[in-house]
Amino acid sequence: MRKTEWLLIGGDSILGREIRELVEEQKLPVTLRLASSRAAESVLAAPEDEDEDITVMHPLDETLVESADVVLLGGTPEVNREAVALARRSGARPALVDLTGQFEDLPESRLRAPILEGGAEDAPPDAIHTVAHPAAVALARLLILLHARHRIVRAVATILEPVSQQGRAGVDELHQQTVSLLNFRSVPQDVFGAQVSFNLLPRYGSEAPHKLSEAADRIERHLASLLGARHVPLPSVRLIQAPVFHGYCMSVWVEFEKRPPIDALERGLEEAGLDIRRADVEPASNIAVAGQVGLTVSDIAEDRATAQGAWFWLAFDNLRAHAEAVLLTAGLLARRRTGP
Repeated sequence: MRKTEWLLIGGDSILGREIRELVEEQKLPVTLRLASSRAAESVLAAPEDEDEDITVMHPLDETLVESADVVLLGGTPEVNREAVALARRSGARPALVDLTGQFEDLPESRLRAPILEGGAEDAPPDAIHTVAHPAAVALARLLILLHARHRIVRAVATILEPVSQQGRAGVDELHQQTVSLLNFRSVPQDVFGAQVSFNLLPRYGSEAPHKLSEAADRIERHLASLLGARHVPLPSVRLIQAPVFHGYCMSVWVEFEKRPPIDALERGLEEAGLDIRRADVEPASNIAVAGQVGLTVSDIAEDRATAQGAWFWLAFDNLRAHAEAVLLTAGLLARRRTGP
């Protein structure tokens, strides 16, 4: 089987680094070419340890796009738009995968969550395949698995968002805020418009360039798409900004038509491939799941105030989950273009 060629735009981002690492770890039959996330700029990606080489990412150009089977759109909005324009002018017409959600409102956009898809996804050649929000995919997977065995009446989820969802800028700002606070200095607030360090926020400050509500709206839209065809009740969602670098945690309350015993819930989710942490092992946490693929669930408990209610605690690595979904989507599209 020949190697397929993928072009990763934004390989210098934290998600781009995660994708690069997964391609290497899984020894995928892929030649991964790298383009800078910024226009007309070469970028040197510094190694994270002494054994790594400096990685050079070149500015986007027609030659890079023309030679690709799949283009992964993970750069700035301007560079991503340029890549789409180049791809559509290209005779090769590479498949397009949107890592950022920038194109999801276009008519030709197709929402993708390969772990929840039953088979090959039909889409026109000019489709842009938008990878679903990792929090929406995780919550949808839990509810789909539960509903398949024990009918759900309703659900509520509180989602704790890590700063890495804002990219390198979010990670750097949390780090800088923490150092500044420990040294009794004023904190930078360019990304969040408020103090995130040692704090929980239901919304960002008024000067923040983005709103936390925008992320919550996106999660809800994706949940509606992922759950609607399966007739699973849409959960009520509250998104909270947490002072952690990486990893989502969720507190999920589910009301069943008839609540099964806790051990039956644990068994069913474990048989479906989830990592179930019972009371005798370390609970799920954003630290415990760092670098892992998949969902970890712990502390499943009966709701003592509601006869048919139960609580679930979830954790997963947002960067690893998103990167894995990107690679699965790209792999399916590459297979359709090149054959088995």
